[in-house]
Amino acid sequence: MSFRKEMEKYRDVDEDELLQKLSEEELRRLEDELEELDPDNALLPAGLRQRDQTKKAPTGTFQRDNLLAHLEKQAKEHPDRDDLVPYTGEKRGKPWVPKTKVVDPILEDVTLEPELEEALANATDAELCDIAAILGMHTLMSNQQYYEALASSTIVNKQGLNSVIQCTQYKPVPDEQPNDTDVEETLLRIKHNDPELVEVNLNNIRNIPIATLKAYAEALKNNTVVERLSIVGTRSNDPVAHALADMLHVNTSLRSLNVESNFITGAGIIALVDALQHNSTLQELKIDNQSQPLGNKVEMEIASMLEKNSTLLKFGYHFTQQGPRLRCSNAMMNNNDLVRVVRTDSDGAITFTLSVPELERAFCKKFKFSSKPNKKEKA
Repeated sequence: MSFRKEMEKYRDVDEDELLQKLSEEELRRLEDELEELDPDNALLPAGLRQRDQTKKAPTGTFQRDNLLAHLEKQAKEHPDRDDLVPYTGEKRGKPWVPKTKVVDPILEDVTLEPELEEALANATDAELCDIAAILGMHTLMSNQQYYEALASSTIVNKQGLNSVIQCTQYKPVPDEQPNDTDVEETLLRIKHNDPELVEVNLNNIRNIPIATLKAYAEALKNNTVVERLSIVGTRSNDPVAHALADMLHVNTSLRSLNVESNFITGAGIIALVDALQHNSTLQELKIDNQSQPLGNKVEMEIASMLEKNSTLLKFGYHFTQQGPRLRCSNAMMNNNDLVRVVRTDSDGAITFTLSVPELERAFCKKFKFSSKPNKKEKA
């Protein structure tokens, strides 16, 4: 049984109905199980890592002074551990003597002209940095300072040689403007089939209820205008994915669907891809960056479904396995070749444009093409 069929039986389960059927003892046991959050997570406080298993009644309010006095008394009564080697104060080993610096005799004999000596003595750090760049001493500065000094005729470095340890100044990037799409108004426009509403962008609007997202999918069933729908970062989950899959069975106008960066699991993704078998108008589907990885089994099912599809041109998902990745890439390449093969002229005639590999695949044989010059007609 495939993963999709295994998860299909949990699709319409009502959690509230299940909780109402539980007895008080079962609810208490469920609560105890839910309280065991993560005992290995060091970032959580100690009281939140596991449930409270203390059965002893509290003895009273917390008294800090009494606790400190008890700890101090217990520490004094505990005997000290004897050292393995008793300390006598005796100094051992040789005293440290700093090494004498060896001066290169060649450097001692280097003498410059009085003008250069005076210029170097009075040069600032910025001027010394530019001189080092000109002489090719790139280890004294960063790459940015080195190439800027070579490309400019003036003093570029204003901080001197000490600036090599400083990182490049960060260029602040302004935050994106919040999405100002009116969710309720857009939903009404979709229901009324507004001819000017071609693209619906709900990206990064995180307070949209799940019921509203499912209402969008229901409204798109009868809409014939909207061509692009994007719900990136809207906290959509499997019920939304199943609603969109049901919409794809009926909709004939949608060209692009983007559900990236959400909480859709493998069952919801498989439902979306499986709906492409009943849809011949969707050309782009993006499902990448979900909250949890899909897994190898789901990726293999996605690749098998995409190989049976002939209309999808772009599929946005980063496969973790090489096998499904290559199969999906070949499927998208074949679909794009089919779109290029059949073209319709302005007068309604159909022109077939086939490349050499496509001819060889169609006729299952190799073709050899040779170009011969035309013979000149005899006078």
